[in-house]
Amino acid sequence: MIDSKIIKKDKIYLPNASRETLKELDEYSQSILKTNKKINLISSSTEKSINTRHIFDSAQTIDFIDKNDIQVCTDLGSGAGLPSIVLGILMKSKKQGFKLIFYEKSYHKSNFLKEMVKKFKLEAKIYQKNIFEEKNLVTDVIICRAFKPLPVIFEIATKNFKNFKYIVMYLGKSGKKNLKDVSTKWKFDIEEMKSLTSDLSSVVRISNLKKKYE
Repeated sequence: MIDSKIIKKDKIYLPNASRETLKELDEYSQSILKTNKKINLISSSTEKSINTRHIFDSAQTIDFIDKNDIQVCTDLGSGAGLPSIVLGILMKSKKQGFKLIFYEKSYHKSNFLKEMVKKFKLEAKIYQKNIFEEKNLVTDVIICRAFKPLPVIFEIATKNFKNFKYIVMYLGKSGKKNLKDVSTKWKFDIEEMKSLTSDLSSVVRISNLKKKYE
C-alpha cells in the first residue's frame, strides 16, 4: 500500500512511491501547466500550487482504490484527468491490468487525456461522450472530482450503470449537510477520510447505494 500521508509543500513527494513514479507525476503536472495555456484544464489561480491542490489531492484517493476487488475505475467529467491519471500512475507498479475509463465531453480535453494515457503507458479508454446519454455501463469504481452535485452523481450511478461496487468522490465544506440531505431519499454505506489537502473537505467511498421506497 502506498502511504498517502503527504508532506504539505508544493513539491511532489509521496512516501514509499518510487523515484520513477514521482518523476511521472511531475511530468504530468508540467503537462497540465503547459496545456493550460491553451485550454482551461485547471483554474489559473491554482497553477502555482498545482502539486498540492491537484496532484496530492488526487493521490490521496489511492487508499480507496488499491483494493483486491477493484480492477476498473471509471472517471466522470474527467477534464485534465484528475484524479484518475494520478491513480493510474500510482497503480502501475501495484496491479497489472488495472484499467481506467474516462468520460469527457470536450474534444480538446479528451485529446489531452489520450496524450497522457499514451505518455504514461496506462491501460485506459477515453470516451468523448456525455455520460448522461450512456446506458448499461459496468465498472468497479465510479470516481469524480468537482463534477456534479451528490444527488446527480447518485442518479447517474443507478440509472446509467448496470453494475458498480463503489463511488469515490470529494465532499467540500457543505459535505455533511449534503450527505444528510441525500439520506432522505437514498440509503448507502459510507467510508470517509479527512482530506489531506483541505481542512474543510473529505474523500468518501459510497457502497450499497439504493433509492429508498423503490
